[in-house]
Amino acid sequence: MSTAPPRAVEPRRKFYGWRIVGFATITAALTGPGQTVGVSVFIDHIIEDLALTRSQVSTAYLIGTMLGALTLPQVGRWIDRVGVRPAITAIGIGFGIALIAMSGVGSFITLAAGFTFIRLLGQGSLTLASTVAVSHWFEKRRGLAIGLFATFTGALMGLTPVLLNFAIESTTWRTAWILAGITILLVVVPIGRFGIVSYPADLGDAADGHSGSTEAQTTAPPRRQSRTRAEALRTVGFWVLLAASASAGMLTTALNFHQISLLGEAGLTASAAALMFLPQVLGSSLAGLAFGALTDRVSARWLIPVTMVFLTSALLLAAVVSPGWIVVTFALSLGLAGGSVRSVTAALLPKWFGVGHLGSIQGFMSFGNVAASALGPVTFSLGRDWFGGYGSTSVIYAAIPATVAIAGLLVIRNGEG
Repeated sequence: MSTAPPRAVEPRRKFYGWRIVGFATITAALTGPGQTVGVSVFIDHIIEDLALTRSQVSTAYLIGTMLGALTLPQVGRWIDRVGVRPAITAIGIGFGIALIAMSGVGSFITLAAGFTFIRLLGQGSLTLASTVAVSHWFEKRRGLAIGLFATFTGALMGLTPVLLNFAIESTTWRTAWILAGITILLVVVPIGRFGIVSYPADLGDAADGHSGSTEAQTTAPPRRQSRTRAEALRTVGFWVLLAASASAGMLTTALNFHQISLLGEAGLTASAAALMFLPQVLGSSLAGLAFGALTDRVSARWLIPVTMVFLTSALLLAAVVSPGWIVVTFALSLGLAGGSVRSVTAALLPKWFGVGHLGSIQGFMSFGNVAASALGPVTFSLGRDWFGGYGSTSVIYAAIPATVAIAGLLVIRNGEG
């Protein structure tokens, strides 16, 4: 009796998702020159060179951030339609050009226009596309992947103010913008074109590395049915999550934007104030990894309030900050707030609503976050003018995350979304 020859076992391709995490981390980290942590080191130079007041520069930042935010819902839908690979490539080209153009600003109007494009393309679009790229490649391990993504993104982005400040001191603030733009063109664009793969199916794979084989299909976790953006907007959970994200966007942006000035009033030099971004990075990294993993195990009813406690603490510490352990604790708390909110938001949206319309849903969330972040710097600048310092303004705004924390405890339920 003859037996059939054994079938050749096709070697399984190594799961590409973890490389996507690495590539997306680099592209997200390089949004730094368009983020407040990067822009903040230019503020005093812009004020001096363009003969503008701090409130005028804050207003230009407000206008630019708001205009940039208005298009993010459409950007999200565009990413869903074309995929993250062409999206990151195109956004990278635009962002690099916009940073180079910032070297030529000479008035309030051109400054506002420059802020519009670097906020839209950097803080908004490139961050959005990088986050969506990771979410598509994971489901069961999405919280861990997002946590790693947020952790290393925050760690690398924390180098942005230090490197930009070094570039400014070594050359000029205008040359520093050019160097930042060239870096984006040389790094982000090739990663988008040659490194990013939009969907696991493009390589014959599936989320978490489950192949198309019968055995893998039986062990793969069931995928949640995707909801549209309209359906997501009808849930309580979405709006509480948006409130947490927007609060963090507004208030961490305000503190970062004015950090050099705020800490200068507390007695720190500009260089020492810039170094305080490093404990902020540490806090962001720790929180990003921890809270990303926790979203796979802990209810959002508890996670969202804890993120808001970090933010409330940072604001209260800003009111009494001084050289020594207090300023380090302030920076650490601010990092914990930003890192935890980013991880929780990025992990909960696909967990609650699926990935079919994730770009559109994440785009609306990003719109709310960026729009809120536009209000932070100018309101803090006005508060400083009204009260003669940042302390009272910080205490007043601490009520916002405290309120969101209470709302999370009261209305979020297990599985909300």
